[in-house]
Amino acid sequence: MAAVVSIAVVGGEHTHVFEGPEPQLLRRLDALLVDLPAGVIVTWNGGGFDLPFLADRAARLGIELGLTLRHDPSVLSSRDPLPGHPGVYRGRWYDHSHLDGYRVYRADVGASLGWSCGLKAMARSVGLDPVEVDRERIHDLSAQELHDYVASDAYLARELVTRRWATARLAIDKMAADDAPANGVAANSAPPAITSI
Repeated sequence: MAAVVSIAVVGGEHTHVFEGPEPQLLRRLDALLVDLPAGVIVTWNGGGFDLPFLADRAARLGIELGLTLRHDPSVLSSRDPLPGHPGVYRGRWYDHSHLDGYRVYRADVGASLGWSCGLKAMARSVGLDPVEVDRERIHDLSAQELHDYVASDAYLARELVTRRWATARLAIDKMAADDAPANGVAANSAPPAITSI
């Protein structure tokens, strides 16, 4: 399993890009999230990849995160599960609920138009300009190229969900069938602090 090389967090007016040794990177991410006001963390396929991948890497390094995951067999994915995992997860990170933007778009845009709903393709379809790189050569990127790439992905996920907040808010993860979102965000509320990773 490859190491995490960079993580971006976009929220409000701020963009944080964490780079450096993997243990330090994971600890800095966790420290930032514990200090942010409760809100919604947006990912793109984060329930199927990003969150369990970060949890696996942290466990392997003996780092505790404020991340809670629960496998949800009712969520079908069009992608293969992360190796060693049964499928898609619901999650929360400290007091932040999680919302997987990929699942939102896949449920309606993907279903009606037959699109795969990849982040870059969805961004281009609404006029956004994603930073694109050859993912096979991600370890060969310069520090600036890597920074721009991960920041772009976090921004795009946040922007796509924010544009669809009226319906996207209904997809905020609940950790059990009868749970409210982790931070009390009601499905009919105005957008809370939305942070993307």
